[in-house]
Amino acid sequence: MNDTSISALSATQRRDWLRLIRSENVGTVTFFRLLERFGSARAALDALPDLARQGGRRSYKIYPESKVDDELAHLDRIGARLIAWCEPDYPEALRAVEGGPPLFSALGNTHLLARPSVAIVGARNASANGLSFARKLSAELGRGGFGCNNLVVTSGLARGLDAAAHHGALETGTIAVLGGGVDVVYPKENDRLYDEVVERGLVIAEMAVGTKPAARLFPIRNRLISGLSRGVVVVEASPRSGSLITARLALEQGREVFAVPGAPGDPRTRGTNGLIREGATLTESAADVLRVLGEAGTLSSGPQFNFDFGALNASKDNPDELDLARSQIKELLGNSPVAVDELVRNCQFSIAAVSAVLLELELAGRLERQPGNRVCLIIDHDEMSV
Repeated sequence: MNDTSISALSATQRRDWLRLIRSENVGTVTFFRLLERFGSARAALDALPDLARQGGRRSYKIYPESKVDDELAHLDRIGARLIAWCEPDYPEALRAVEGGPPLFSALGNTHLLARPSVAIVGARNASANGLSFARKLSAELGRGGFGCNNLVVTSGLARGLDAAAHHGALETGTIAVLGGGVDVVYPKENDRLYDEVVERGLVIAEMAVGTKPAARLFPIRNRLISGLSRGVVVVEASPRSGSLITARLALEQGREVFAVPGAPGDPRTRGTNGLIREGATLTESAADVLRVLGEAGTLSSGPQFNFDFGALNASKDNPDELDLARSQIKELLGNSPVAVDELVRNCQFSIAAVSAVLLELELAGRLERQPGNRVCLIIDHDEMSV
């Protein structure tokens, strides 16, 4: 079996996948581009140092085998497991979107991943009415209806509305997506809820076990919440709320966005009222959500995002073309994002050559990928060659 067929990874392949995604400057899109290019995580690992050197980095560190051993042993001790993008247990909704993680940790009842999900998110400093509504909405969505039976409710285990959503769905099925490791409870006040979700629902995380939550990790978690779900319901949110990031990600992923209206004078509802003005479905009950998601008795997974594994092959690289491409593509790039398709149109090189140069720059820490298949240079990086 190769690394890209839909079946369980071997123990060796799982180690290679984990080592590759944890290696320096390898993000989710880059991981899959490397599999496209080299066909396996093992071959990609072997190529990483040279690719980074071509991109301008003097030295490159591959994730150590010892840390892979530690992470796998820790997961085993707590009863968690890794689920890979190519495996049958990986949720189809998440597999279909850009940025779905190659691997994530799962602790609890993994059969919930096969059921359709709706996310409920909102303010941490929620009102009493907001908390009550989220619990009620979560319970009613879990019971389903309108062709959407057995919906799982997904949220982020944060204080406030996230916690209320999980509480409401404990009886019918809930998934908590963490911003740190699958074993790290944040906030600590939700430690009892965490235990209940592990026992009766499912906890998942993309970060390595033991990772402490940090502000930069929450948008990554939010894209996982929206990617797992067929729709995202925002109950209360200020204009700067992270819940609005989840709503934006949901739109980018082709998901439905729902917003609960609130009093005009309450800052906790300015964000949700703004979403309604921008076209989100006004939501006053579970029926509003179920009616949209259950149209024609089906649930859409959103636009499909597929990699053409094996489409590129490192052995077919033309060294002369790559040398020319490196120079011209660097000139075309700047610190403003540009679509990769636009890069290809503005140069005379093959898609394979452009993809190869972008991989080299990213592994060297000189390129940032952004949603919508856009890229930009990272200017004056510490590791730049002169």
